This record gives sequence, C-alpha cells and structure tokens, in this order.
Amino acid sequence: MYLSFFNLSEMPFTLTPNTEFFCALAPHNEAMQVLLTALEMGEGFIKVTGEVGTGKTLLCRKLLNQIEQDFTVAYLPNSYLNPDELRWALAVELGMDLNKELDQQALSQLINHHLLSLQQAGKKVVLLIDEAQCLSWDTLEALRLFTNLETESEKLIQVVLFGQPELDEKLANSRVRQLRQRIGFSYQLRAMTPAEVVYYINHRLQVAGFNGPQLFTQQLGLRIAKASRGVPRLVNVLCHKVLLQAYGEGVNEIKMLHIYSAVKDTEDCQNTHLINYWSYIVASCSVLVIAGIWFWRQWL
Repeated sequence: MYLSFFNLSEMPFTLTPNTEFFCALAPHNEAMQVLLTALEMGEGFIKVTGEVGTGKTLLCRKLLNQIEQDFTVAYLPNSYLNPDELRWALAVELGMDLNKELDQQALSQLINHHLLSLQQAGKKVVLLIDEAQCLSWDTLEALRLFTNLETESEKLIQVVLFGQPELDEKLANSRVRQLRQRIGFSYQLRAMTPAEVVYYINHRLQVAGFNGPQLFTQQLGLRIAKASRGVPRLVNVLCHKVLLQAYGEGVNEIKMLHIYSAVKDTEDCQNTHLINYWSYIVASCSVLVIAGIWFWRQWL
C-alpha cells in the first residue's frame, strides 16, 4: 500500500475503531466526561446517541480502556438479543460458569446473587451495549428489570446505551416510559466542525507516524469537511482514497482533483460544491477554446 511511500508506520484512515487514534475533540471529549461522571455517580441508565459514523463504537472502546479498576465491565457489541439471550450474554461477560440447562428464572436469580456478591466485594458493575437502537421492546424491558436490583444506597448494575438516533425515537414510545425516566445522563454526539475536521486529519496522520510537509492543506481539509458533513467515518474513507490516488500517480502532493475523484467515488458524500468546482474548470476551458477558435478565424 502507500505506507512506505508517505513514510507512515500504520494506516491512518482505517475504519476499524482504534483507540490509539482517539482525537479528543469537543464532542467526544464532552461525551467521555459525561460517561465517567455518570458512572461515578452510580446512575442506572446512561445514553449516548449519534448519527452513523460519528464515533460511538470508538467512544465505547475508549471507555472500556479508561474505566477504573473497581468496575466490572460487561460489553455487548451485538444488540440483536432476545431477553433470554441477554441474560446468558450478561452471565458470560460477568465470568459466571453456569449449567446450560438452567431455566430463565434460575438464571436470573444466579445473576442477581452474583451482582450482589460483586457489590459486597466493592465492585461496581456496568453493562455497555453498542448499537442499542436494535434492542427489542422485550429486551429493553428485561434491561429495566435488571436495574431494579439495588441495595439501600446504590444500583447493582449500571447500563450504558450507545445507539443511533433511532434509539431516541424508540425510547420516546410510551411502552418504555419507565425505562426512559431512569436515564440519568445522556449525550448526543454531533458531527465535526470544518476546523475540527482539519485538525482530525492531521492528528491521525501524526499518530500514524507522518512527519513530512503538510499533506492536507487547510483548503483541502475544508473541502473534505464539506463533502463529508463532518462525519469521521466519511472523512476516513475520503482521505484513504485520496492517499491511494496520490500513491498511484507517484506524487506526494495532494491536489483538489484527488478529492473530487474520491468524493465522486464515495457513497453518502456531498459533492455539489466539488461538481461546481469542476464545472467551473470545464467552463473556463471551453471559453478559452472558443476564444482560440475565434482568433484563429480572424487570422484567416
């Protein structure tokens, strides 16, 4: 690939949520502070929502790495679970060695006892659920019942929901009003501003080991910001394609036409401004050609 060509130690714009590339911009930094504060206060439910590609999974993994040692963490990346599957998944994440023949009532009781023993040992338990907008109504109710477990002073388990805006729509339904009222803290991730996109691009290049002349100028970064609408995933896709094009051409200078081609080749990007830019170039060339023909005829 283009690693050696640009003197990079690793790929800077992959789609895998790598916490080494975590960029503490305002939205993600604020969300992390909300999460850590809410967990410390022992809130039952905490919710983080954001559009597709805004970095929810990366934030979830960053929280996993940053959470204090007195927490026992259960992480469920797959939310397509019915209530029975949720209980078994939680038991496995908590390290419980159980008989697979247990009925659901016995399983629930054993989980309750295990949570109580963890609390008595000074451990706080937090359940992190990614893609929470996919949770069924019955599974949401099962989650609510888990947070009923408490001592006189604190909850036995806290739940953090990471989801797309559809999660907010689902929680607005009267069927889950009891759960909705238990959400103590919530945060909505926004897209990056144009200035944040420019910083984000250069930050990822620096983490990846780049130390040469600036690859993406502010003008180029702002073009990417507009085309991507500030969505980190789309910024990564565009920058990766731009570097591929430059590498394929054997040039180490990023040009506006590289960005135009990347946007044109990428779904869900806004390319109107770039099409207008390209149309301007084509129109300018047409004017020059027409003027040349006119002068040639006058010469004849």
